[in-house]
Amino acid sequence: MPRRAAAESQRDRRAEILAAALDVFAEQGFAAARLDDVAAKAGVAKGTLYLHFASKQDLFEKLVSGEAAPVLGQLEGLVRHAHGPTIELVAALQAIFVREVLGTRRKDIVRLVISEGPRFPAIAQFWHREVVSKGLAVLSALARRAAARGEIEGDALVRFPHLFMAPLLMAMIWDGLFSPFAPLDVPALLQAHRQVLFPSGGTKP
Repeated sequence: MPRRAAAESQRDRRAEILAAALDVFAEQGFAAARLDDVAAKAGVAKGTLYLHFASKQDLFEKLVSGEAAPVLGQLEGLVRHAHGPTIELVAALQAIFVREVLGTRRKDIVRLVISEGPRFPAIAQFWHREVVSKGLAVLSALARRAAARGEIEGDALVRFPHLFMAPLLMAMIWDGLFSPFAPLDVPALLQAHRQVLFPSGGTKP
């Protein structure tokens, strides 16, 4: 097999394993998931998994990194090339989260970390280092921008950029628990949240 074709085959096989891992982790949780199950789901021998991943923990970390990186890249690019009122940037950030997380299987990874993190500190620590801290850096930049432009009052948002994420996390948890019998109007919720953060509509108070 030509070298290029072999490399593409390896990439395809790795992608298939990661997709299977997402299914298995989401269905069984981190603790109960077995590499045998991932291999069976992916249609490969267990030994093939070890050609790509050193352990279940390594597989999970590569899955998280691969799914988080494109979203974080979009958020970082949004702030780096920011123009206009910060409230509009927040709306764009929320739209990215709704489209790329709430609207995809990535939400299953977040829910998995929330449920399994307390029992597996290494998972929580990895998630914080590779996802949360990078996301908070983006949100901190947004908060500082809003403060510097006189678009917000006080320093609460600068001190706690976590406030940007509160309704998004709540929407994701609600979707998993209550949406079948009590659907949540997520766009209206996020619009209301922006009005709370920027009561003057994003202009100088």
